[in-house]
Parts: sequence; C-alpha cells; structure tokens
Amino acid sequence: MRRRGSKCASTLPTPREAANGGDCEENNKKRPPRLDKYEDLPEYLKDNEFIRDYYRCEWPLKDVLCSVFSLHNETLNIWTHLVGFLIFAWLTVVSLTEEMTMENFMARLFRILRNGESEIRIWRNGYIKFLFYFSEKLHFSKSPLLIASEDSSSNIPLWPWFVFLGGAMVCLIFSTTSHLFSCHSRRFYYFFWRLDYAGISLMIVGSFFAPIYYTFLDHPYWRFLYLSSITLIGILVVTTLLAPSLSSGDYRGFRAALFLCMGFSGVIPAAHGVLLHWDHPHIIGSLGYEIAMGTLYGLGAVFYVTRIPERWRPGAFDIVGHSHQIFHVFVVAAALTHCAATLIIMEWRKGFHHV
Repeated sequence: MRRRGSKCASTLPTPREAANGGDCEENNKKRPPRLDKYEDLPEYLKDNEFIRDYYRCEWPLKDVLCSVFSLHNETLNIWTHLVGFLIFAWLTVVSLTEEMTMENFMARLFRILRNGESEIRIWRNGYIKFLFYFSEKLHFSKSPLLIASEDSSSNIPLWPWFVFLGGAMVCLIFSTTSHLFSCHSRRFYYFFWRLDYAGISLMIVGSFFAPIYYTFLDHPYWRFLYLSSITLIGILVVTTLLAPSLSSGDYRGFRAALFLCMGFSGVIPAAHGVLLHWDHPHIIGSLGYEIAMGTLYGLGAVFYVTRIPERWRPGAFDIVGHSHQIFHVFVVAAALTHCAATLIIMEWRKGFHHV
C-alpha cells in the first residue's frame, strides 16, 4: 500500500526523477496510486472527518476497479454489501428453481454463512431446531409450503416476492459500486451517491410489495391504496435526493430521517393487517420479524448518523469497524429478517389456498 501526504490526484516527482526530466512522466504512469489523508482531500470527498486516513482520491478507473481487492477505508464498505448482493442473488436463483420456505431459507442461509468451525455448525443446527419448534407452535408445519407439492407454487403470485429480491439486489449492488467508484472524480462522486440513494428508495418500496400484497390478498382496494402510496412516496424521495447539495455530509441526518420515515410508514398497513387477521398466528409471527427488521434498520441509522465509534477515537477505525461498515451489516441483517417475515405470510396464504 503506497502512501502520500501531498495533493491528491497528482504524484510529485522525486529529485532524481526531476533531474532525469523526460523519465518523470513514464515513472508516474508506472507508479501505483497512493492513499491520502483526510486533510489532503478536495472538499467534495470530505464526508467524515473522523476517518483520518487511507482515502483513494481521484484514482484512474483501472486502479479504482482493482482496488476492490486492496486495503483502504472503503474496502469493507464494498464487500459487506457485495456479499449481501450475492446472498440475495442466490435466494433469487433458489426461488426460481425450487420452492422457497422458512425451512430451506434458514438451513441454506446458515450453510452459506458458516466458516467451517464445528462450534458454528452446532450453533446453526441448534438455531434451526429452535426455529422448527417455534414454527410448529405457530402451526407453520401445517402450511403446504413446508410439505412438498408439485403445484403449490402456482397457488399465489410470486412476483411480489421477486420484486423484493430485485429491489434488495439493486440497492446492494448500487451501494457496492458507489463505494467503489465515487472516489474517481467529482462527477462520479455525485452520480454514484445519487444512484445509491435511488437504490435505497427502491429497496424500501420493494420491501413493501410482498407483505402488503399477501396480507391484503383478499382486499384489492386496500392493497392498491397501500402499494400505490408507497410507490409514490418512493418517487418523491428519489426526486428530492437528486439535488447535488443533499449528497454532502451536512445532510446525513436528513437523508437518514427521510429513509426511516419512508420505511416506518409501513406501520400503517402493518397495523391494518393485524386488525384484519388478528386471529392468525402467522400474522403475529411475521409482525415479530418485521419489528426486528425495523429495530435493525433503526440501529443501523443510529450508527450512520452519529458516526460511532470513530468519533470517539478518530483514526482508530479507518480500515475496520467504522460506523458505515456497521450500518451496512445492519442493513443486510434487516433485509434477511424481512425475508423471513415475508416467507411466513406466503406460507400462510398458500395454506389458505389448500383449505
């Protein structure tokens, strides 16, 4: 890893290079770009004053692309959401090739995340047994989704489920590319961060589709009202965040509040769904997962806005452990929790079609 303390996007020649004259330009081309300190950055790249070092500043595109495999203060921001994207891409493939259930969702997910240690496998198996016990208590095991059936997947439309998976994948890959490429230039910076905000809005809107569609499957007017409302809100949020000024760090709290308000607007259809189906344990079980999802998103937003822990020890968390990395982990965990909530409702609705 090469370092420099000079003005970014330029590599100053050494005295020997300066003496050689014509060799300077050729040597600069061969020299890999270096990482900069916060005070050496142009103003548009100064987003978090508590991250003091290891910045990529106006690197060539080739070096930016290769930096996905190098160590800098965006490395884990890139990989946390890239891994999340791969998980949701896998869920999409599984959903297209076989029936997705709470059982195979949890079993396969832990199989992906395991690290080969026997303790992890024991913990995973114990958790899955607890899940099956919990599901049995809520009578999930009676759902036809937990019983192999050749035609069960055709009982209810699956497109809302794929809308959610697609929205999650778009959000995560937009975030990954934004953290990777935004350091290239001022134009890239504003373009990719606005792309990132659009992806977040799309994920939030997509997250509404499956639970609302399946919860209000027998109430088309309410279903249309809620889905059209959240879609309109999403369009308004994206339009608002297209303003370049709102991409700066000064509006970090505003952006977080906007996304949280957008997400927590789901309390209205959730409460309505519980009132309509209060006697169905699946709805209560799904609501529990949705509450957990909201809690995870809320905690992630707290880290995002407060910039904890790096504000406590500036420079100590430049590479690993700063707030945006923690925020990313909470986002992926919340999205997977929403997967579980949606699958419970899908199982319940498929059970209705077999009665």
